[in-house]
Amino acid sequence: MKHTFILILLSIFFIACTHKAPYTNRAQMILISNQQELALGEQSYEKTLKKSKVITNTKESKRVKDIGRKIAQVTKKDYNWEFNLIENSAKNAFCLPGGKVVVYTGILQIAKNDSQLATVISHEIAHALARHGAERVSAGMLSQGIQAISNIVLATQDSKYNKMFNIAYGLGAQYGVLMPYGRLQESEADEIGIYLMHKAGYDLNEAVKFWENMSKGEKENFEFLSTHPNSKTRIENIKKIISKLKLSKK
Repeated sequence: MKHTFILILLSIFFIACTHKAPYTNRAQMILISNQQELALGEQSYEKTLKKSKVITNTKESKRVKDIGRKIAQVTKKDYNWEFNLIENSAKNAFCLPGGKVVVYTGILQIAKNDSQLATVISHEIAHALARHGAERVSAGMLSQGIQAISNIVLATQDSKYNKMFNIAYGLGAQYGVLMPYGRLQESEADEIGIYLMHKAGYDLNEAVKFWENMSKGEKENFEFLSTHPNSKTRIENIKKIISKLKLSKK
């Protein structure tokens, strides 16, 4: 049984890890198809728009669309791109699979100019390009699969060991795998986003200023307990990426 368990895991790993993230070329484990991912994104997007107040025909909504389209153009990805501004005080934005970008009005208080808003939108577009949503779904599927198979292996042993395993595995998967995985994706989206901003002609120095704005008044969390890198780490990483780009131009 143990040998079968290992063979199943190795098969899944080698079959799934054939994808590469754009720009970074990081090997990815993706277990769902493009079609499945796009369908999930479309469903979620429609639900979001139905339950939200979409801002249209305003200077700010046009600004979001114009910046989004400019960045989408340099991706050379044939998604059916959409960019919508939604009334919500949260300082947030997101991009669903297939290029469905939503920006909350709250983020406009932080993004002081077009380059800073481009920082947000390019970061979210980067998530879609790198298929981070599909990757997270795949990680969850694998995590649940390992636990289920391990429970079968442990079924012949004392039930208390099975219970202990489930508790320990749940915590281990969350803090040891899924949260670091989330931080890796966020950092990767920052990096890809900077490349997209650069190609679209935006001021990269404003990306640093945007994240500095975001960090004001915010309590720094322990990265170990978060799906996002803390602001200090994020800003330092972005500065390194910008420096590398500037050196490559010389």
